[in-house]
Amino acid sequence: MNPEHLSNTLKRHLETIYAGVEGVESEDYEQLCDELIGLMRVQQANTEPARYINHWDETDCLVISYGDSILQQGEKPLHTLKQFLDRYADGYINGVHILPFYPFTSDDGFSVLDYSSVNESLGDWSDIQSIAADYSLMSDLVINHCSARSPWFDNFIKDRDPGRNFFVTASPDDDLSAVVRPRTNPLLREVETVNGTQYVWCTFSHDQVDLNFRNPEVLKQFVSIIRQYLDSGVRLFRLDAVAFLWKQPGTNCLNLEQTHEIVRLLRTLIEHAQDDAIIVTETNIPNRENLAYFGNANEAHWVYNFSLPPLLVNSLITGDCHYLKQWMMSMPPARNGTAYFNFIASHDGIGLRPAEGLLTESEINTLVETMQTFGGRISWRTGDQAQRKPYEINIALFDALQGTTHGPDHWGLQRFLCAHAIMLALEGVPGIYIHSLVGTRNDYQRVENAGHNRAINRHQWQYSELQDRLADANSSEHLVFNGISELLKIRRQQSAFHPNATQFTLHLGSGLFGFWRQSIDRQQSIFCISNITDQVQTLNLSDINLIDNENWVDLISQLPCDGIMQSIAMQPYQTLWITNQVNG
Repeated sequence: MNPEHLSNTLKRHLETIYAGVEGVESEDYEQLCDELIGLMRVQQANTEPARYINHWDETDCLVISYGDSILQQGEKPLHTLKQFLDRYADGYINGVHILPFYPFTSDDGFSVLDYSSVNESLGDWSDIQSIAADYSLMSDLVINHCSARSPWFDNFIKDRDPGRNFFVTASPDDDLSAVVRPRTNPLLREVETVNGTQYVWCTFSHDQVDLNFRNPEVLKQFVSIIRQYLDSGVRLFRLDAVAFLWKQPGTNCLNLEQTHEIVRLLRTLIEHAQDDAIIVTETNIPNRENLAYFGNANEAHWVYNFSLPPLLVNSLITGDCHYLKQWMMSMPPARNGTAYFNFIASHDGIGLRPAEGLLTESEINTLVETMQTFGGRISWRTGDQAQRKPYEINIALFDALQGTTHGPDHWGLQRFLCAHAIMLALEGVPGIYIHSLVGTRNDYQRVENAGHNRAINRHQWQYSELQDRLADANSSEHLVFNGISELLKIRRQQSAFHPNATQFTLHLGSGLFGFWRQSIDRQQSIFCISNITDQVQTLNLSDINLIDNENWVDLISQLPCDGIMQSIAMQPYQTLWITNQVNG
């Protein structure tokens, strides 16, 4: 590595970020570069990172979990989580995203008190390192805000370091009407400080105060935090709510150029320190804006495929894949060195902003109303000109797929497994929420206890009870887990399911959703076709052009699909993975 080249690259990032920022002069950039390189401990022996290398393949799949999603009396939850992974995920899942495991005050971990500590109720750094030794570990970098009860904010109030000028302030007289937020509470919070009354910016809640990246000291703090996480085995960094990072009154304060440049700067530092580390941007925003975080293969390695959950659920409850197919055809293939991070359920819910411009307002309203009949709750946001709009649906995915727009039916399990078969076959790296992996239902008691809608899909299992349910061949948990595990076992052995393998959308009508995958070496093809309706659908094999001189087999049923067959009668929510090359 050429240290001068790295320094020059960092300077260019800093020039874009801090141009015109009061108190940051161009002559400060060289010293700041040296400080950032020192904090990241980049060694001169490190080689220049290769930008277009895929540090992932078809064997990669992450489970997403809170540190305390599974509990066992007398045991630290992180230790219990490791036991669960070792027993139930070994051989199927090789990565884990542990949602915020730091001391916090609210929002189930996303209001961070101390980034450098592990919440002692979960365990300690040795538990994190133990998990990281056996699984690719994704950690949240809650970069937009921290707790209003953190030491930093206490120092802000007292005008002390570290904390002085760490938080965004504004005047109630500023024009903030264009600011887009995922919440409906007032944006500014009045705070009494030693310097008098100040109004701090709170994009999310008044316990989550937005950090001021106009102050280079804030950037330095986060570079130091990243280095600590790397030292503890973290290899994937989920930049939480990063789209809101830079604030500029008079704008919508979303996806500003300085925000993108900070992501580029962090990537430059991270990949020079650890060339196989991965940045994942969490941007629950409209699809086109989300894709912009790939940059020119110089920002996020992975972007969350946020449009997939609402579009896929919409297809399965309406029996019409028109909007899902339309979106698929518009999605550019991820270039080498980047990938989509696919998921269909999360700790938050089914985001609706990523469906804007993809589903009609009528379709979104039908989706919202149907989910409410299945026990779901709705969280709201403040849109342009202070409009109140649905932001996300809070519901367990198993309950979300218990029926169609006509109401609940007996196809819930098949519909749920169909959703996962589609997701696992798509271009990208799959992430499975732990409560989808075991088919957890809506937790209304937890909503009541927590006082917020998102708790509906944040159940805490007692490990012994979960083990009993998974061992019971008649339980929904057993059927879900076994069904998903079988799909994962097949997936990880198919080169055509590499996250960057070719993908083309098939045109099979509104009731059959299909796409074609081809391995990077062009040796394997897989036609992935799902009946997304509650009626038998006929697949005409002539529509997918199976080459006559090759033997075609459905990987899921292991049944042949040879040239003698004219068509296949697909049962409700059945999926076929038809391939010319059976691996494993």
